[in-house]
Amino acid sequence: MFGWTRAQAPQRMAESTAAWDGGVMTTRGLLAGTRVATSMGWRAVDALAAGDMVLTFDAGLQPLVEVRRDIFWTADAPVPATYHSVFVPAGALGNSADLELLPDQGVLVESDAACDAYGDPFAVLSAKSLDGYRGIRRVSPRTQIEIVTLVFAAEQVVYAEGGALVHCPRPMLGLDELGAPIVGYDVIPPRDAAFLVECMKLEASQYHSCR
Repeated sequence: MFGWTRAQAPQRMAESTAAWDGGVMTTRGLLAGTRVATSMGWRAVDALAAGDMVLTFDAGLQPLVEVRRDIFWTADAPVPATYHSVFVPAGALGNSADLELLPDQGVLVESDAACDAYGDPFAVLSAKSLDGYRGIRRVSPRTQIEIVTLVFAAEQVVYAEGGALVHCPRPMLGLDELGAPIVGYDVIPPRDAAFLVECMKLEASQYHSCR
């Protein structure tokens, strides 16, 4: 699993946040308590700090530049359906334990359809686009959840909860970096992602019917 590699292509995902009735909420990041692979084993993201070494998909162990923390929801009103989190049952994405993700959190998946369409079997989709795939579903999140964003010097994908691959975008470029070539992961747009997930569902059904 930790030996997978992929060709990188120029693309990057802009950072985003959302606010509602006085409550500020990020739409990307990992819930406090989510475990990621590090040089010290599997550790909860809220226990990490700048300088800690985290295992990445392409670049091996990489140091964290920053660890950002935000509160998911502070309003008294229910969380709008748009921001409902994504529940990933154990095994759905290679994760050994249940996993809950924010809707816009990027997830790296492997698919024959992605290889046919993009020449690369690995593609980054938003977690919400996987709704309905292998038991993945939207759920109303608990309130007052801490969101932890792992920041590296370059865009990375990290291992969460035993094997799910989650995307960590590069922070916004500084003025001295403008015009420099950007190397990162392809982030599939929503319409293409919806088609890709339908193909993945078909692949999964064909795999189980052949067993």
